[in-house]
Amino acid sequence: MDLKNLTQKIQKQNYFASGHRTCAGCSIPIIVRTILAASKDPVVVVNATGCLEIVSSVYPQTSWNVSWIHNAFENASATVSGIESAYNFLKKKGEIKKQIKFVVFGGDGGTYDIGLQSLSGALERGHDFVYVCYDNEAYMNTGNQRSSATPYGAITSTTPAGKKVFKKDLIKIIAAHNIPYAAQSAVHHWADLYQKAEKAFQVKGPAVLNIFSPCPLNWKFSFDSTIQISKMAIASCFWPLYEIENGKYKLNYQPKEKLPIEEFLKTQKRFSHLFKPENKKIIKTIQEKIDQEWNELLKISL
Repeated sequence: MDLKNLTQKIQKQNYFASGHRTCAGCSIPIIVRTILAASKDPVVVVNATGCLEIVSSVYPQTSWNVSWIHNAFENASATVSGIESAYNFLKKKGEIKKQIKFVVFGGDGGTYDIGLQSLSGALERGHDFVYVCYDNEAYMNTGNQRSSATPYGAITSTTPAGKKVFKKDLIKIIAAHNIPYAAQSAVHHWADLYQKAEKAFQVKGPAVLNIFSPCPLNWKFSFDSTIQISKMAIASCFWPLYEIENGKYKLNYQPKEKLPIEEFLKTQKRFSHLFKPENKKIIKTIQEKIDQEWNELLKISL
C-alpha cells in the first residue's frame, strides 16, 4: 500500500478532529483516525469509558464528527448490540436505506477485564460490528493500575515490584468464539492497521482488532519514542502481527532477525528494575515465554 496516499486519505477524513486532550506522543488518535478512515460507509461509534472517552468529550466540547455514544466500562458491547439490532429492524421496515457500520473503542481495562463478559455475549450472538481495543497494558486514565493485559514484570501503581503473572491472550479468547475475523496490529504500521480495519468492516458479523498502543506517560519513555517502541515490540515478537480469518491463522510480519527482548524492555522505565542483577532471571523467563508463543504461532499460521 502507498503510505503517502494512505496518509492523505487519513488526514482528509475528519471523523476524529484535532484539539483533543491526549498526552503528547499518545497512540490513540492515530489508531482511531486510521480505523475510521477504513470504513466506506457512515459509522456509529460506541466508546467505553477510558483514555479515549475522557480526552475527546470534555463537556461542552467534543472531537467526534460522527454519531458517538459513551458507555460505562462494562456495557459497550451490549450497547452496540442494541443499536445494531434496532438498525436492522428499521432497515427491514424500510425506514433506513443507507448502509451503516458500527464500531466500539475500548482500552484494555474495558476489554480484557471489565467489558469481557459483554463482549463475549455480543460475539456469541453474532452482531455485525467491529470491536477495537487500544491496548496500553494498564488502567491508564485512572492512575496506571495493572490490568490482565499488563505484561509480566511490569511496574504499575498496584504492582510496584513488577507484575507476577503473564498477560492474558485476548485474541485466543476471541478466536474461541468462532467469529469471522480477529487480528492484532500496532500503531506504527499504518498499512497493516488500515488493511485489517478494512477487512473488519467488510465481514458480515463481529470482528475484533487488538492494537498495540504504547503509553509514554505511564510506560515512562520519551514522548517522541512511541513509534519506535511499537516497532521494537514487533521486531522482538513481543507483539506479533497476525490475523485469524474464519479460523485460519495468518502471520503478517516475520522479522528477519528477532530482536532480543531486553532491547525492547530497556526503552521503558516500567521495566528498569529487571536489569538489576537479582532480576535478570525474569528477563530470561520473559524471553522464553516469547520464544515459546512465537514458535506456536509459526506452526499454526499460513
